[in-house]
Amino acid sequence: MPISAKLLRWYDIHARDLPWRSPPNSAPPDAYRVWLSEIMLQQTTVGAVRPYFAKFTDRWPTVTGLAAAEEADVMTAWAGLGYYARARNLLACARAVVGRHAGQFPSTEPELRALPGIGAYTSAAIAAIAFHRRAVVVDGNVERVVSRLFTVETPLPASRPELRRLTDTITPAARAGDFAQALMDLGSTICTPRNPSCLLCPLQAGCRATGKDPASYPRRAAKIAKPERTATTWWIECDGTVLLVRRPSSGLLGGMRALPSTLDPQSVVFEPPFLGEPIGGIVHVFTHFRLSLAIQAARLESGCNLPTDGEWWPIERLDEAGLPSVFAKVAATVLRKRNAMIDADSKTRLGSGAVAHR
Repeated sequence: MPISAKLLRWYDIHARDLPWRSPPNSAPPDAYRVWLSEIMLQQTTVGAVRPYFAKFTDRWPTVTGLAAAEEADVMTAWAGLGYYARARNLLACARAVVGRHAGQFPSTEPELRALPGIGAYTSAAIAAIAFHRRAVVVDGNVERVVSRLFTVETPLPASRPELRRLTDTITPAARAGDFAQALMDLGSTICTPRNPSCLLCPLQAGCRATGKDPASYPRRAAKIAKPERTATTWWIECDGTVLLVRRPSSGLLGGMRALPSTLDPQSVVFEPPFLGEPIGGIVHVFTHFRLSLAIQAARLESGCNLPTDGEWWPIERLDEAGLPSVFAKVAATVLRKRNAMIDADSKTRLGSGAVAHR
């Protein structure tokens, strides 16, 4: 029996129930939902994406609705998913679909690749899953399964052309979308990076890695240490609010609300009374570098005059600001330290004879 037939038979029984999918061997799902899920799932787990997908589709149930959204609203809704260029491309793509294709996603890979933010993988996934076209869909899970099936010795990323060619050899003409999702599910649930469940695998009999340490595939080149960067961020508080700025529309965390920082050369460096006191720092790892971010904190007793373009955001509603993860981490650090200081001060006053009132 061909690999595709074995895998599809397994998928018909074991397919994951995901909100952007249709059941196996059924009518294709809405292309908008397929596209949205594929963009969200880049470099992100299914578990992390589920609530974001629900929030986006509740708020913007169609590509036309998303195309009409304000960029700031989309960036805020995206906050926490990371790789924020994807959110900007998401909005640009939605507007292109509405402007160029009357609100209907095109069905061919070349037309899909012409849209903002859609590359070879995403165009193949949409064509196969949403339009039942034969397309070769290769993500990280598929790379792992195929590298083990054929014991590909060339390390990633150099092996990617070979892995795509091999995936092409096993992709069927019919049910290509189901086949792609079956490979993804197999990699996610059985052919996992560590401790794969080979005894449960429907492809075990034909897998060349069986008995040859499957977990050692795919081969990987030696990791290169991430570059180190340092910067300073400010927590400037006044009357229960904290100063937030809007980052430049392009570049790192483009268009997001954030605490003021020196992450960009053009960023303001505050002078007294905004200089603040050092209260520690955090470390945050981005895709291409590791950031050590020093935190300076200052409190204005009155006035709340803005030292730069920005807005005073209520601290009690900070979780609604859509801060990217690095600045959410800074805020959590500051608030944890502040609460610890308040608790310590309360204990000191109680210890000196003060009366506590409930």
